[in-house]
Amino acid sequence: MSITQLFATYGEKYLMALLVTWKLTFSSFAIAFAIGVAVTIQRISPISILRKTANLYIQIFRNIPGAALLIVLVYALPYLDIVLSYYICVLIATSLIPAAFCSDYLLSGINTIKPGQIEAARALGFSFFKIVRHIVLPQALRASVLPLTNLLIATMLTTALASQVPLNPQDLTGIVDYINTHDTGGIAAFIISALLYCATAIVIGQIGNKIDKKVRIVR
Repeated sequence: MSITQLFATYGEKYLMALLVTWKLTFSSFAIAFAIGVAVTIQRISPISILRKTANLYIQIFRNIPGAALLIVLVYALPYLDIVLSYYICVLIATSLIPAAFCSDYLLSGINTIKPGQIEAARALGFSFFKIVRHIVLPQALRASVLPLTNLLIATMLTTALASQVPLNPQDLTGIVDYINTHDTGGIAAFIISALLYCATAIVIGQIGNKIDKKVRIVR
């Protein structure tokens, strides 16, 4: 089946799959970003137990395969009487892992801040949370735009895990399995999904570059 025939037959399903991928991507990234910020604050906290807990989280979720985490959520949790929908399982799996990398990128951004700024804030009587809120995080975010843009693209690619569970409607990878199960899509079905992934990644990359140019800290 040609690409034109695939579009004519499954165009609506491809559009729905693209929207599902976008929804998963931005939902997962928003959750990962929130967790990443919280973990990063713990990592620079003066409280030892918080730093150790945050570092343990990083070591676990930075090194666990996404597919393995999804298998645990879908097939192991029911034995503990915890049953989650397939969508929630995919959302959790595609959020917890990027959150660990998000924290690393933010920590790298924090390391670009001159120590004198922190010392000056302490001399003015700023508390830890005021220093983080007004000095550390704003500069760390400005220095981490491009790494976070790449993380957003990586998160989009990670959502392909959704194809491993019977998610309805499917994502861009799942729709390929659906087409090849019900028809003879062949390599053309993969090409369409790949082009949609690439187009989305290019748009995200361009937006990230523009934001970086506007907020970049010139030193």
